[in-house]
Amino acid sequence: MDDSVIWARPERRARGPKPAHTRAEIAAAGIRVATEEGLEAVTMRRVAAELGTGTTSLYRYVAKKEDIHDLMVDAALGEQPPPPSTGDWRADLTAVAHQMRAGMLRHPWLGTLSVMRPSLGPNSLRWMEFTLSILDGLGLTADEMFIATVTVTTYVLGSAVTELAERSAATTRAQWMAAQGAYGDALATGDRYPVLARIMVEAALPHRENLAESLFVEGLSRVLDGVAGRLGAGA
Repeated sequence: MDDSVIWARPERRARGPKPAHTRAEIAAAGIRVATEEGLEAVTMRRVAAELGTGTTSLYRYVAKKEDIHDLMVDAALGEQPPPPSTGDWRADLTAVAHQMRAGMLRHPWLGTLSVMRPSLGPNSLRWMEFTLSILDGLGLTADEMFIATVTVTTYVLGSAVTELAERSAATTRAQWMAAQGAYGDALATGDRYPVLARIMVEAALPHRENLAESLFVEGLSRVLDGVAGRLGAGA
């Protein structure tokens, strides 16, 4: 088995017959399986069946299941190019964050693989280069640029995972809040948890219809405030 990174191996061997399948086709097959059956269903055998070939034949293209995962992640990241650069670092990072979130919500398995196996495929590298270039020349050290981009990415990932978990729950947030009934009223009017009670009464955000979107936007703004603080007064 070839344990080298798939991106370091040529897609087509120098000799031999023309491959019957491309890496793009393998990635698409893996994505279809993950979308319809879940990420755990993405095995060499299952993807081979999706392609209409034998498992042994699939090993001509990929050495292991993790290679398919890498192809899937890079294909998903390549569905949309990075947004146009505006020259405004905050606007550009905001646009990147929104596109990342959209991709993770479109492909629920993407967040899991992004954490487990950061991809170094061409599309992933293009996104990394674009995101880092947003902060380049703003006076940050290399470590500060790295921390800023990881912080934004981690925030997007956490928000998307939470939203996906709520989407898959049997009970919606509105149903859950309604089910609290008298118990929730007692918490809001009692004096045992005074700060919580005040927030339950005064906070408007939890009652918004588009709560997930609102939380994402407001939270992202505060994350970027933190980045701005590292840039100094001129940010």
